[in-house]
Amino acid sequence: MNVNVLFAATENRWSEYEAPLRAALAEIGVTAHVGTDIPPGDVDYIVYAPNSELQDFTPYTRAKAVLNLWAGVEAIVGNPTLHIPLCRMVDPALTQGMVEWVTGHILRLHLGMDAHIGAAPGTWEPTAPPLAFDTRVTILGLGELGTACAQALSTLGFDVTGWSRSAKDIDGITCLSGPEGLEEALKRADYCVLLLPKTAQTENTLNAETLALMPKGARILNPGRGPLIDDDALLAALETGQIGHATLDTFRVEPLPRDHPFWTQPNVTVTPHVASETRAAYSCATVAENIRRGEAGEAFVHQVDKAAGY
Repeated sequence: MNVNVLFAATENRWSEYEAPLRAALAEIGVTAHVGTDIPPGDVDYIVYAPNSELQDFTPYTRAKAVLNLWAGVEAIVGNPTLHIPLCRMVDPALTQGMVEWVTGHILRLHLGMDAHIGAAPGTWEPTAPPLAFDTRVTILGLGELGTACAQALSTLGFDVTGWSRSAKDIDGITCLSGPEGLEEALKRADYCVLLLPKTAQTENTLNAETLALMPKGARILNPGRGPLIDDDALLAALETGQIGHATLDTFRVEPLPRDHPFWTQPNVTVTPHVASETRAAYSCATVAENIRRGEAGEAFVHQVDKAAGY
């Protein structure tokens, strides 16, 4: 098979991806011309980042799929010119990175590490932290990333509940769904991790009403999408102590503006959208496999349901 693969992302990404992408295609037996300037009518596959200059897919009449380099697809899924399959990025490194960020930040809060790290010399307050067995974690979103995080936390001994729009069944995890399930999941959330996609239905999932359902002093981690949380409602809940701490990696505007109150709120930790990054050495294998599948007439993996938005 000999195919034309257009790489449509920012210029710095091309230097990072060129060699690994060529190698991944060769390893899987796909003979391909890969480049950034292939004429639209000759393109078979588009390897894509939504911040690319390419926004009009109309000229790509021969293309069989758009293969997204990001896990999130909200910036492209509603594009009216996109009439071919869209596949999101799922790869082991993306999943592992999210698991490490979520478990690391939960353990940091769970063990009270900040108090010890920032303590003045001579401070000696030997208060034992709680055990994971007695601590409840709720994961909102049970896709690839949410499921992996739920399983990792369960292995560590946490009492894990997962919530998703549609019913799921995961060994060792209490799985809930639907509006009543969301209410129950939040009521038992000593920690709440947001890993939902951004859609019209998920925006402001955590708002004044839903934040009030959580146990007083609950902690929130948002490595998913900024708009999942109503910022003003969260700040109000932090001020009253209804929410004890928020560790936030994603925001409505990025970079987070310097004058945003999250920066100075004492019980907020800001991280600069680093919870999980696409790494070329791993993601190119996912891209190559979908190109192989397309050429073999097989179903694409991780294909997006455009109606659902993810």
